[in-house]
Amino acid sequence: MPTTEDQADALLRPGTTCWRVARASRAALIVDAADYFLHLRAALTRAERAAYLVGWDFDLRIEMMPGQSDGNGNAPDGWPNRLGDFLEALVDRRPELCLHILKWDGAMLAEIATQAWETMSLKMASKRIRLALDSHHPAGACHHQKIVVIDDCLAFCGGIDVTTGRWDTRDHTPGDDRRADPDGSLHQPWHDVTTALEGSVAGALGDLSRKRWQSATGEELPVPDFGGPSPWPDDLQPDLRDVEVGIARTEPRYHGTPLVNEIEELYLTAIRAARRTIYIESQYLAAGCLCEAMEARLAEPDGPEIVIVNPQSAQSFLEDEAMHSVRSRMIKRLRDADERGSGGRFSIFHPVNAEGTPIYVHAKVFVVDDQFLKIGSSNFDNRSMGFDTECDIAVEAASEAESALIRSFTLSLVAEHLDRAPDAVRAAWREHGSLFGAIEALRTSEGRSLHPIEPHLLDPLERALADSRIFDPRYWPRNRVRPKDRVKHAAKRAVAPYHLEAVGLGTILLAAGIASIGVWAGRRILRRSRRRPLAAPAIMTDRTYRPSGPRKPHG
Repeated sequence: MPTTEDQADALLRPGTTCWRVARASRAALIVDAADYFLHLRAALTRAERAAYLVGWDFDLRIEMMPGQSDGNGNAPDGWPNRLGDFLEALVDRRPELCLHILKWDGAMLAEIATQAWETMSLKMASKRIRLALDSHHPAGACHHQKIVVIDDCLAFCGGIDVTTGRWDTRDHTPGDDRRADPDGSLHQPWHDVTTALEGSVAGALGDLSRKRWQSATGEELPVPDFGGPSPWPDDLQPDLRDVEVGIARTEPRYHGTPLVNEIEELYLTAIRAARRTIYIESQYLAAGCLCEAMEARLAEPDGPEIVIVNPQSAQSFLEDEAMHSVRSRMIKRLRDADERGSGGRFSIFHPVNAEGTPIYVHAKVFVVDDQFLKIGSSNFDNRSMGFDTECDIAVEAASEAESALIRSFTLSLVAEHLDRAPDAVRAAWREHGSLFGAIEALRTSEGRSLHPIEPHLLDPLERALADSRIFDPRYWPRNRVRPKDRVKHAAKRAVAPYHLEAVGLGTILLAAGIASIGVWAGRRILRRSRRRPLAAPAIMTDRTYRPSGPRKPHG
């Protein structure tokens, strides 16, 4: 039994740095969506009573196993390949199964012109398919969790959305036509991570999903009564057995509910506890409080090294100008702090594939030494610390086997980025005495590798965006509910309460028509803006791989 001193030293502290700690009989780490979609399908086909799909977005049009459909639209497993058809088939073949699908309302509004028919078709397929939009958040915030729970026995939790632009393999093969979005355009190589968890931790994530459903809809869901076999996929090898898993959340202040910032507290506690190495994979480097904590550690003469893997750039011009302008400032601050310490302990890289094409890093991974691993939906930015709704899971090593797993997983990720074997990274790490030294020794200037990210001088627009704190919710009025927010909330509840079953087909089709007109007009404007590069609408066009047409914000 842990002593009081052990509990004080623990990183996972229910009520402070996490919500709950629960046991996983089996746990697996899943890298990239090709494997995730495969395992998710296998698990869902074994669902019997209840499956909760809680996410930032679900795109019903995607093929979960792209390029593998037969003449009837089925994947090699015999089930429909497209997500919407697959979910419809699940309830058709499982007479007691209920699906509860909850996604951010903003994602639905962004894609209503392209998904209205699929959404209504799925809803009308069965009364046992429930769809709701999560609008229970302050204006400007989003529901960002990425959770699937099956019969409270198995859960997936991490950073991968079951939507467009996500599918990829760990090879990130150049020109892979399986990375095609529903409109036929190819999205860029994409790196992401999630987890599979079996046991009481899945029940805890089921509780969290039901709680979120109730917050969004006002409806209390029963706990599924299920005592059958586990839906764990046959071909998914567990990385750990019988491990304690922490669940940490971010929930913003909203309508009298207090701020929940367990994720922020967990990050800060882990940074302070680091002894040798902090390894981070994230979309952003823009969380002020976390950067300050890392500055303090780098300024110590014997503090830990910090290695960060980010994408080279964001996927829209405005996001890149704002978020990565802040990143440039953060990099300079961290390097200055490193120089005040012993130096050579801070580095930041971005990955490219075999042709040198940037791989977008959407993973949210945080590793401290061989003792702590956190994976989830939270980004390294201020929104995830107290404004968006997030869920992370974490493992604090309590045995040599768990420490070895954390080290092996870190080696696996770095090896993937460097196109090397994990043993080669392990040997280089040992030889050079640091992860940074290993990366520098193994990375190349051509082919698949990691390239350093350098801060750049900010132009007037970048300085204005960085100074405006437009993406920093700490400077947004969110500490109280203003009258206009009460009106906004009442309007949302008026559609009882944003359930799709309460929204008539005519309403959705009308909205789709209006959105289609907007898309047509937007394309006309974009065509003109290409002839006039300084036109204001060009600020929102994609500078990399996104197709023209309606855009969704990043998840």
